[in-house]
Amino acid sequence: MNRILRIGTRDSRLAMWQANLVKDELEKAGISTEIVPIKSDGDIDLVTPLYAMGVQGVFTKALDSVLLSNRIDIAVHSMKDVPTQLAQGITQAAVLKRASHKDLFVYKTDIDFLNDEQSIATIATSSIRRKAQWLHRYPNHSIENLRGNVITRLKKVADSNWKGAIFAAAGLERIDERPANAIELDWMLPAPAQGAIMVVCREDDTDAREKCALLNDSITALCAKTERDFLSTLMGGCSTPISALAEVVNGTLHFKGSIHSLDGKDFITAETQCPLEDAANTGISMGKEVLQKGGLNIVEAIRNATR
Repeated sequence: MNRILRIGTRDSRLAMWQANLVKDELEKAGISTEIVPIKSDGDIDLVTPLYAMGVQGVFTKALDSVLLSNRIDIAVHSMKDVPTQLAQGITQAAVLKRASHKDLFVYKTDIDFLNDEQSIATIATSSIRRKAQWLHRYPNHSIENLRGNVITRLKKVADSNWKGAIFAAAGLERIDERPANAIELDWMLPAPAQGAIMVVCREDDTDAREKCALLNDSITALCAKTERDFLSTLMGGCSTPISALAEVVNGTLHFKGSIHSLDGKDFITAETQCPLEDAANTGISMGKEVLQKGGLNIVEAIRNATR
């Protein structure tokens, strides 16, 4: 009898799109599936800033629970939302080919003010990483919290007096909601694993792991691991402005990572290139370099500020 893989997912439009992508790819391989939507803590509380909710895995814990209780067989996540340390009993089964890693600025009327780094404006985002990088570039701007699913956030921008808001390009593009009044922020480093989709399963479910392995993109998996190793080395989470990007170009891994202070004034970066055969520990070594260059002081200051 052909096993039906139960795919757990958050019930937002974007999360359902991602789960259906996994479903379609598995069914192309002749694997029967069904989708099981689950409400996460991050979807229920739409007011509190993500960095103030006090827990890692705010979007993944509910799915971890139903996976470990055998109510689903695999779970699909935006990889940037997944803690670097997976829950005990859960393992990575696949990383799908990455979409855009970039951040977008969706603006209300114009972007002329962006040419003046001393301009005064109000921008919206729930990401402490985006906030820190934005304030570093535009120190006179103020940041408003913006929560909710993609459509809700776009509506809030349209109804507000903000100059605009920052979104992940992949999230808007996957559900065909990227507005015309949006520009890519080429200067902004993304969250580790932004644009990648992770599939997880129970450690003891060899069958599910083998089936999901058919979907794995090795290059994306390597780049995402490098970025998440950097994050983990810096002891970062949703309350720490840590950014990282690893890309493979002509057989060479290119990496750049950074940590900012909460107000964006201070930052430390590290950057390197290496052959793929030497890339395994790049994220860890770059994280240690950032700590040695002064990143540890930023980490400790953030800890003291968020206690």
